[in-house]
Amino acid sequence: MKTTSAAMRKPSKAIFIDKDGTLIDDVPFNVDPRRITLMPGAGQGLRLFRKMGYQLYVVSNQPGVAFGYFEPSDLDAVSHCISALLHGEGVRINGYYYCPHHRAGSVAAYSRTCDCRKPEPGLLLRAAEEHHLDLVHSWMIGDILNDIEAGQRAGCKTVLIDNGHETEWEVSPLRMPHFTAANLLEAAQALAALPPARSERADVMIGAMR
Repeated sequence: MKTTSAAMRKPSKAIFIDKDGTLIDDVPFNVDPRRITLMPGAGQGLRLFRKMGYQLYVVSNQPGVAFGYFEPSDLDAVSHCISALLHGEGVRINGYYYCPHHRAGSVAAYSRTCDCRKPEPGLLLRAAEEHHLDLVHSWMIGDILNDIEAGQRAGCKTVLIDNGHETEWEVSPLRMPHFTAANLLEAAQALAALPPARSERADVMIGAMR
């Protein structure tokens, strides 16, 4: 029986990164590259994650598609802009995954419940399947608890970027991050400081929620 090269290859560990408010400044429904700027510490943090051997994937809800504010193809320019900004920081993103759906949308093709809109884990699961990722040894990082739940449901460890963007604080066991950080650089430094055996345990708790 033939074994595919993907099956023989050891799964890669990854950092899944929320886009708006975590990686770039949160400008609601923006697809204009001229208004895209990296969050403080983003380039340095992702560079450190790379040095630690993680692949990098952006996973983002984009309901503006469902509401008719922009087309799915407009997100290509957004991805290209982010990649260009991070190239200047010496960082390469392995992939971008967007959910265009919202059940209250106005565009029929995208106005539905789906399995990819966070807190559903579909974006992470799809990336893992397509890129042979080891979810147990991966991390989801985002600025609201829906990001944390998506990561937990996918089997990842999680970091909440505690920058004031979470306002509802609907807490449950799936919405408790493994630790919190002020930005991506602080998150990367915390992971880098962990002993290797601990950084790969799904039950590690570095800090409490603020």
